[in-house]
Amino acid sequence: MFNLRKKIEMPAPDEALKGRGTPLPTAERHFVNGAPLKGPYPAGSETAIFGLGCFWGAERKFWQVPGVVVTAVGYAAGYTPNPTYEEVCTGRTGHNEVVLVVYDPKKVSYETLLKTFWESHNPTSGIYVTSAAQREAAEASKAMYAAELGKQGYGAITTEILDAPEFFFAEDYHQQYLAKNPAGYCGLGGTGVSCPIGTGVAAE
Repeated sequence: MFNLRKKIEMPAPDEALKGRGTPLPTAERHFVNGAPLKGPYPAGSETAIFGLGCFWGAERKFWQVPGVVVTAVGYAAGYTPNPTYEEVCTGRTGHNEVVLVVYDPKKVSYETLLKTFWESHNPTSGIYVTSAAQREAAEASKAMYAAELGKQGYGAITTEILDAPEFFFAEDYHQQYLAKNPAGYCGLGGTGVSCPIGTGVAAE
């Protein structure tokens, strides 16, 4: 997110690991609320994808938000189909660790999810939008939060905002990891700077 560390180089498509043609086995239901992990999701639900560092802690941030129907961790924005965690960790798949968030827009706004994203942030990140409205809201929130960070002496935000790529579900043991392992590792650490989204600016 911030210019605090050198960015890992993205492998070229022909340099990426081969991967596999079939999805990895994963959980059928959300460990916390019992909802089906891969759907079908309730009518009217919308999806969002966020990458903000280690996905264990990131997922917990989102499943705690009222109005979120289900969360799942996985991999996105790379080249290797259906990668394993170990493959992603080599840096040779091009993927980010991400969280798929399925939410009821009548109960929680996309702006609230963006606020959660920015304030829970880890330096390596991305917002992967599923609609033009999400892109507009994401870009606006980035500009607002950049202004607040600038007041506190932080560098420029380098978070990527891209159209949502294919999402690959991570292995079973990664899903809702911190609910299964309450004392497990969580590397998230925000800046302590509040994101002003939701205080007068909203997206349809």
